[in-house]
Amino acid sequence: MISGTDEDRPRAFNSDQPLVSVVIPAFNASTYIERTLRSAMHQTYTALEIIVVNDGSTDDTAKLVEQTAMSDSRIRLLSTPNRGVAAARNTGIEASTGRFVAFLDADDLWHPTKTEKQVNALKRLSSRWAAVYTLHYVINEDDEIIRPGSSDIARGYIYARHLNLKYIGNGSALLVRRDAALEIGGFDSSYAAVGIGGCEDLDFELKLAARYFIEVVPERLVGYRKHPGSMSSNHLRMGKSALEVVRRSVAANPNLPRYAIGSAIDATRKYAFWEFRQARRAYLSLLTILPILRSDPQFVVRLLREKSLRVMQHRRPASVIAIGEDSLRMNTVKFYDQVVPSFPECPNETSRFRRHLMRLAAVDASLNSTLAPEVEENLMTE
Repeated sequence: MISGTDEDRPRAFNSDQPLVSVVIPAFNASTYIERTLRSAMHQTYTALEIIVVNDGSTDDTAKLVEQTAMSDSRIRLLSTPNRGVAAARNTGIEASTGRFVAFLDADDLWHPTKTEKQVNALKRLSSRWAAVYTLHYVINEDDEIIRPGSSDIARGYIYARHLNLKYIGNGSALLVRRDAALEIGGFDSSYAAVGIGGCEDLDFELKLAARYFIEVVPERLVGYRKHPGSMSSNHLRMGKSALEVVRRSVAANPNLPRYAIGSAIDATRKYAFWEFRQARRAYLSLLTILPILRSDPQFVVRLLREKSLRVMQHRRPASVIAIGEDSLRMNTVKFYDQVVPSFPECPNETSRFRRHLMRLAAVDASLNSTLAPEVEENLMTE
């Protein structure tokens, strides 16, 4: 519970600092919303407005936000009928007044230095650099770190690589120029309208990456929460949503070479396969794995090998398993106990993956060269 102590009151900020609008879409988020708000309130970058969009919640979300706002005048609550996370984010963007907009899901956490580092990274760059992301930890219901997220990073014009590798990985890592967010039309609410909401943040990122440069702060500054009630826990919807996002993005970018298209579809099918498996949808899993078997038979071989290893592990004595679980519990670290944010480990890349990455980087260079004259013309007319 957030208390109205002096510690929670906003720090004074220099009016010369560009304002950052923090947009928090919230639907039945009463379990985590106070912790999420506290992580925004305690940013070392203080020139913030914090906009919570209550997306038709039926729990105490609105009440808790109102109570918290009594101790911090930067917090605003907007309430709408339930229309989904994309529409809620769009409502926040439209209501925002900052030069930059930072998105924070109502169950995630930020390291105190996140916003400051992102603003410092982006404000020294030209307007062609539209956004900046950070890396993340996966955390549980108790704010404990489960594992680090991906260590893969790229900066600049990264559309083809992001379509394949999906660098950003969650909805709480991105800070974007407000005018760029508006220029691409904000978030697409049509996914939720047809029952496959879940990857709208990826759709938004790909639209940005197709038109702009993107920067990265290569530190783990986000706590991305995995829990049974989160949107990402709906594995069936997440798998369908990812496939549709990539399909639409490929259709909207006809200059993308066949290699980049094929590898992106293949990578997304692999993601969808795991999601369908976790949803226990055997038929969809089978439909997804068949084209993967043709494009990457080694993936299926690795899958069978890993399944064999899991079977062997389940045959271990229960006492050994219990000791292992106790050891993991003893080594858990709270997200906020990471006083110094973690830098990513060097990815364990194979030579095949490095060649793949080089080919995608060449695709990005080619796409950027065709985009550059159009960008320069637009900048001259502004």
